[in-house]
Amino acid sequence: MLDEPLAQEAPSAAVAGENFTAMVGLAGSLRGVVTFCCGAQSAHQIAARMLRLDVACSEEQVCDAIGEICNMIAGNFKNKLTGLDKPCLLSVPAVVTGRAYRFHSLAGGESLESSLVLDGWPVIVRLDIHA
Repeated sequence: MLDEPLAQEAPSAAVAGENFTAMVGLAGSLRGVVTFCCGAQSAHQIAARMLRLDVACSEEQVCDAIGEICNMIAGNFKNKLTGLDKPCLLSVPAVVTGRAYRFHSLAGGESLESSLVLDGWPVIVRLDIHA
């Protein structure tokens, strides 16, 4: 989708400056939240690549793109689930942007976080499952 391979990276501190965090909730047989977090530079690159634009994207386009990436990650994860007797539903993506915020999941269970690099910029994908 982005025409750029992702590389695994050791977990690091939060990206300085403005950040974008997209969230998609899981409900039903599996409850939790999938989050996708990146800095403004990564977010703008992702939006431009998704829209195949050479010009700067608006903040609305960037939020839509980050939300859609998170939705695709959550949907891919959901489609790989087998053996659950009830369906698992996804929420509509929500995107938060700003400079000084922290995300705290209230899922209260297990977490899995992956730190990646996209074209030299860090992105973080996290899955929090309610116990």
